[in-house]
Amino acid sequence: MNLRSMIHNQVFTFKSVTDVLAKANNEKSGDALVGLASESATERVAAKLCLANLQLKDIYENPVVPYEDDEVTRLIYDELNTTIYEGLKNWTVAELRENILSDKNGQNELLNMSRGLTSEMIAAVAKLMSSMDLVYASKKIKIAAHCNTTIGLPGTLSFRNQPNHPTDNVEGILAALKEGLSFGSGDAVLGVNPVEDNIDNFTRVMNCIVDLRKKLAIPTQCCVLAHVSTQMQAMEKNVPVDLVFQSIAGTESANTGFGITLKMLDEAYDMGLKLGTSTGPNVMYFETGQGSEVSLDCHHDVDEMTLEARCYGLARKYRPFMLNNVSGFIGPETIYSGKEVIRADLEDLFMGKLHGIPMGIAPCYTNHMKMDQDDQEIGTMLCAMAGSNFFMGVSGGDDCMLNYQDTSFHDDASVREILGLRPASEFEKWLEKWGIIADGKLTEAAGDPSIFE
Repeated sequence: MNLRSMIHNQVFTFKSVTDVLAKANNEKSGDALVGLASESATERVAAKLCLANLQLKDIYENPVVPYEDDEVTRLIYDELNTTIYEGLKNWTVAELRENILSDKNGQNELLNMSRGLTSEMIAAVAKLMSSMDLVYASKKIKIAAHCNTTIGLPGTLSFRNQPNHPTDNVEGILAALKEGLSFGSGDAVLGVNPVEDNIDNFTRVMNCIVDLRKKLAIPTQCCVLAHVSTQMQAMEKNVPVDLVFQSIAGTESANTGFGITLKMLDEAYDMGLKLGTSTGPNVMYFETGQGSEVSLDCHHDVDEMTLEARCYGLARKYRPFMLNNVSGFIGPETIYSGKEVIRADLEDLFMGKLHGIPMGIAPCYTNHMKMDQDDQEIGTMLCAMAGSNFFMGVSGGDDCMLNYQDTSFHDDASVREILGLRPASEFEKWLEKWGIIADGKLTEAAGDPSIFE
């Protein structure tokens, strides 16, 4: 295994496969913060050259977090199809890239191939791709999933209607929900981030959105994004739970920081199938984002993009209905600028889809980052072109509870019309019934939530 490369007669030597992966990563503030990033653009190119020439077996034999130390590593390796891996292991990372981008390989070939790839291999090949490569490769894969309704079918683009409120006021939540519905947002999920995470508040908020869904006969699913342990308590008390939510990370220690273990996720998944109120079979909702392991000091000297890929290796065991990536949510200590957010979103969308995950992207940012609405809209359109299953829908694009910027209801409708995409079919029929959409486009009645009174 060669961990050296030469650029303009300068020899660069890397300490390990993990070091090569880190230094080959496109610029991210989180990697620089913990001392993992390349010190120059030349060193980054040298690392990419070294990575391109590594064989897949080099990566397999050198997991970034040892098998015996980390349950996420064990899950990724234990779930690997070793027969497929044996047929690929002598490929270089550059050869893997060429096969992914080849017009001879479509969705079925790529998803079959991915069963023999560890998450680190998928991260490695993404590091060699340009932004256009990532869009092109992502576009090839479209993963559908079914909870109460189906999202991710070709020609569709769905949205989470996110009616957060700074005091969990039911009237405020319902007002925002109705506004989003009037713009055609909500076919992915009606999903509320609660301020207070306890069983009583969970029950109150969940019942309010479920009651609205039933009253208006909305074909969708409901979720209150409390900690998974709160949702498990709710299911035991027969509180309606369509989707079981949890944020996840790429290392065991970071997941411990989130208050979860794989055993807990196993139990929650089983409860969602047996006690949940959706038809399934896809009953899990995960959120991830580059840098969570850095913010928890649980990165094990591994770059944040590689750790993000490991999140998808974890998630695919549970056949989620949706996985929402929020790489811009933490802040400038992990993702500093609009350019970094756009690149991270494209990387994450590709890596998740190659893992077989029904991916959505929140091209979001906090107000103390070097990013603005232009960056966000560029990222949104690129991810839509790349085949994101869904985006967020936030009133005015400004979440008044979480205090960050995300896609608005207006953005959602615009992206659908720009790319000629439509809502999930069941939801579109419901919108047509209310006169909100006709022939796949919003009508003059759209944007008026009073129709639901």
